[in-house]
Amino acid sequence: MRQVRLGKSGLECSALGLGCMGMSEFYGPQDDAESLRTLDRAIGLGITMFDTSDMYGRGHNETLLGQAIRGRRDGLVIASKFGIRRDPDGPSGSLYDRDLDNSPAYMRACCEASLKRLGTERIDLYYIHRMDMAVPVEETVGALADLVAEGKIGGIGLSEVPVPILHRAAAVHPIAALQSEYSLWHRDVEDEILPACRALDIAFVPYSPLGRGFLTGAIANTQSLEKNDIRQNSPRFQKENIDINLRLLDSVKAVAAARGCTLGQVALAWLWAQGGDIVPIPGTKRIKYLEENAAAEAITLLPEDVAAIDAAIVGTEFAGSRLWVPEAEGERK
Repeated sequence: MRQVRLGKSGLECSALGLGCMGMSEFYGPQDDAESLRTLDRAIGLGITMFDTSDMYGRGHNETLLGQAIRGRRDGLVIASKFGIRRDPDGPSGSLYDRDLDNSPAYMRACCEASLKRLGTERIDLYYIHRMDMAVPVEETVGALADLVAEGKIGGIGLSEVPVPILHRAAAVHPIAALQSEYSLWHRDVEDEILPACRALDIAFVPYSPLGRGFLTGAIANTQSLEKNDIRQNSPRFQKENIDINLRLLDSVKAVAAARGCTLGQVALAWLWAQGGDIVPIPGTKRIKYLEENAAAEAITLLPEDVAAIDAAIVGTEFAGSRLWVPEAEGERK
């Protein structure tokens, strides 16, 4: 699989990563056995970027990933995050029990705990999961730079930050990657964020590159989703919106039919067509979808394919906000 350089960190990873969040919560019940089989298959397919966080399953996700990589750590890029506090006694899948904390003391404690759960001596890419505006970014990145010097992390990442914060952080220490939502149905980063990343030599890692599954065309209504699936409360998946949104995928369907591939594969190939510094991390806990996503890496869209998709999507408003209530209040993903 093609390799992508992560900024100036010295790290390289596969052009496709695997988002592990859904293996622990938010997208239906967890099944550790199935998730471990999927993680094993991902490594076999040449995927080397694995994305987790200390908040996913309140540590369960890191423990699960640590189990999967035991004995075959070399060559893998393990990415984790800190900065979101959750109520340890809160319900699984809750979107309402979060506070932000970017203080250096909390960051160091989180890092040590994550290292233990992952069973590794180094987290390759360590993100500030969400910015705590009460703590200057310079202070947090400076403390993260100390962890780089100590060998506990390999590179520093940011998530969902505006351009001014990105510049302030990069002035303290090189930033390896920025992770934000980016897909055919959410393209806001193209205006300022992507150009800034490229000017600063920062790789871009899109989360939800398949629009939380919408861009695969497989979700026609929320009735097919588990009761504890967060998409049940997402405006774009509600009946009054999803029918409208599905019609906007017609251009993608035409490209997929012409190329003999799936809608999801076109959505991933479209992201790669936006630049060689992009590492999408679609999440799945099932081998079937993992293999479909991995096969997309071999698809190169023709310029006319990209133009046809852009002509249909650019300037088009998908119905419903991509955010649910907690996200609208600043507690996103």
